[in-house]
Amino acid sequence: MQSITEKEGQLFLRTYRRLPVEIDRADGMYIYAKNGTRYLDFLGGIAVNAAGHSHPAINQAITKQLNRYTHVSNFFYQDAQVEFVEKLTRMSRYDRAFLSNSGTEATDGALKLVRLWGSIRSRSQVLAFTGSFHGRSLGALSLMDKPRYKEGMGPFLPGTKVLPFNDYETLTENVDSSTAAVFIEFLQGEGGVRWASPEFVERLSELKETYGFLIVADEVQAGCGRTGKFFSFEHFGLQPDVVTMAKVLGGGLPLGAILTTEELADVWDYGRHGTTFGGNALACAAGSKLLDLLENGLMEQASHSGAYLMDQLNELTSRFPSRIREVRGAGAMVGVEVNEPAGPIVQELLDHQIIANATNQNVLRLLPPHIFEESHVATLVEVLQEILGQ
Repeated sequence: MQSITEKEGQLFLRTYRRLPVEIDRADGMYIYAKNGTRYLDFLGGIAVNAAGHSHPAINQAITKQLNRYTHVSNFFYQDAQVEFVEKLTRMSRYDRAFLSNSGTEATDGALKLVRLWGSIRSRSQVLAFTGSFHGRSLGALSLMDKPRYKEGMGPFLPGTKVLPFNDYETLTENVDSSTAAVFIEFLQGEGGVRWASPEFVERLSELKETYGFLIVADEVQAGCGRTGKFFSFEHFGLQPDVVTMAKVLGGGLPLGAILTTEELADVWDYGRHGTTFGGNALACAAGSKLLDLLENGLMEQASHSGAYLMDQLNELTSRFPSRIREVRGAGAMVGVEVNEPAGPIVQELLDHQIIANATNQNVLRLLPPHIFEESHVATLVEVLQEILGQ
């Protein structure tokens, strides 16, 4: 009888390098394999499961909506959508939303929005930055510099340019009256959990004041309270014109969003953009309950435990300065840059029943559910100390 691993290799295109774990179930901070092994999850479904796995309130909300209907299309008024967006706009302090299925779709929709806004202003140039990750579509790839994701798949969108991240001089040289928008992750995920510098953000704000372009904040990974604030850009006191969201937003189900101000509400009119499944009622029901949890302590939990995680990792850095270069991030989004490839460390963690991720080659990326506690941090740090001390 063939194993699930063998079947997967025969049935799927080879796009995922999967971990050697066959999942049985997941609950809270833990994933359980079919062989009975329990794994402590510091990846959280790649920054998705903020409330942990199988949260009872989210499951209850999904079940309640499931018993009403699953899909009717966006031709109809749906209370699940309205309730969700009402909460989202209140918490985000944005005025309007468009719902998608993913962050990639949100990126492409935002590209269309800013290009249409710019078309009547003779603006078409869109800028983005190295190290960013905006999705896998051709539009999103046009805003990225990842050779592994882009080679052989072009040509990409004209009028797009990827500039060095945190290089405010190059940014200044490339912005002019033809610039429609600048896309930016204020805390880069795939780029190695790297913050925009205060000087860079200040210069971006000054250039916006001078040239009047739009700022699009990609909050797909760093948003929804992951850094202890609802958005990562709140750490800078900046208010972007457009925000893209996904991952955490759907409470474990596919849900993305584009948020805009009232000033941009009339850029799209009927039929200019759309989606069949975006804003699915099940996802909105789950997302609505997730937003309730964020408002009622989940963000504070990420902030508190994240501060403890940073402290413990910085202490580990002082013990192993030859192995660890820097610890970056905030809340439930932390990167540990090491002086070696991070992949073997991820594998050793997995051997100790801890799930994490490597990004940007030499960065150990930690994206736990917001519910993680000091005891989970202690387990992680104890194992890391053993690995680094070898």
